[in-house]
Amino acid sequence: MSPPGSLNPTPAAAPEGLVSREAIEAREEALLAPYAARSRQSRGRRHPEPEHPLRTVYQRDRDRIIHSTAFRRLEYKTQVFVNHEGDYYRTRLTHTLEVAQIARTIARILGLNEDLAEAIALAHDLGHTPFGHSGEEELREQMRAHGGFEHNRHGLRVVDTLERRYPAFPGLNLSWEVREAMAKHTTRHDRPGVAEFDDGLQPVLEAQAVEVADEIAYNNHDIDDGLTAHLLRRSELAEVEAWALAAEEVERRLPGLPERIRDRQTIIRLINTQVTDLVETTLARIAGLGIASADDVRRAGGRLFAFSPAVERRKAALEAFLNERLYRHYRVVRMTTKAKRFVRELFQAFLADERQLPDEFRATAEAEGLHRAICDYIAGMTDRYAQDEYKKLFHPYERV
Repeated sequence: MSPPGSLNPTPAAAPEGLVSREAIEAREEALLAPYAARSRQSRGRRHPEPEHPLRTVYQRDRDRIIHSTAFRRLEYKTQVFVNHEGDYYRTRLTHTLEVAQIARTIARILGLNEDLAEAIALAHDLGHTPFGHSGEEELREQMRAHGGFEHNRHGLRVVDTLERRYPAFPGLNLSWEVREAMAKHTTRHDRPGVAEFDDGLQPVLEAQAVEVADEIAYNNHDIDDGLTAHLLRRSELAEVEAWALAAEEVERRLPGLPERIRDRQTIIRLINTQVTDLVETTLARIAGLGIASADDVRRAGGRLFAFSPAVERRKAALEAFLNERLYRHYRVVRMTTKAKRFVRELFQAFLADERQLPDEFRATAEAEGLHRAICDYIAGMTDRYAQDEYKKLFHPYERV
């Protein structure tokens, strides 16, 4: 039967001639690696729902994420460059799509569940604030004594509570595996620590694939954006071993390219080198550790994805270069400082007079406290919505 209050009737069997969910699940059993996560082995959802006749649990997760409000808002949320700086630069949405593309490629090569990897990738930044990590840092400061803020934990709150699309339950009611992946997403920017999932076990390999795809994507597209913005110099990049090796190979194979095309071909070569090395090294680790099931993955004691020592060393040097020459560039620092000021002053204005909050967030304030309600409101804003709110609150001639 359908859950009480559901508008979705219990799905009928798939019509004859169509590929059913059961057929897709059988295909997974036949084709996926033994250590992959299989749809029929999912731990399910917090709120029970009937299965769909034509889509697996992870395919439904992917579709729910794509149709969510939070996903659409990623189009106008900062990656490194604030939205109004230019149309070329990556946003959270384009970054998310790049991560999904790399994660699916890795999953396909390793025989993992591509649908699960894609769903996790599409969801991994849903909790991001406006203005990138600077917005998050300021919200964390404002929430320091009120439960804190971390964008992965907030992303879980978005999909569990804040999205409102179904009459029978709050949130998107995603599968346990996607929610666990969001809670355990760990990169140099991410340390979520969600108590519900703090069981000492590793997430599925599909989640681990998204973590490393995230790093590969933002390192390489930040180079592209940095060069386009003239914040990075080719002469300085030439001193970074990873870039130099990729550029030499491009020049050897395609001599005399125009500068901009050569840059892009070098970035393509960088990504290809890192992904190829990653899957080869990871396969060797899986074999060496005797990983033969998804349970073995969870009990491995650490992440299984890894680069070879040489590629890891070059990748770390590239990240150090970007941290010093791009993320600390005076123009990026100016954007960061302005962003923090936007968030701080918005937060303090709503704190001083909660009547300025929209009604739905005033209801949250009554149930969970004013600080959390303001945090939810600001975290859900796009860059330009936050800028518009700022003008409405502080510019006397702006319409409210």
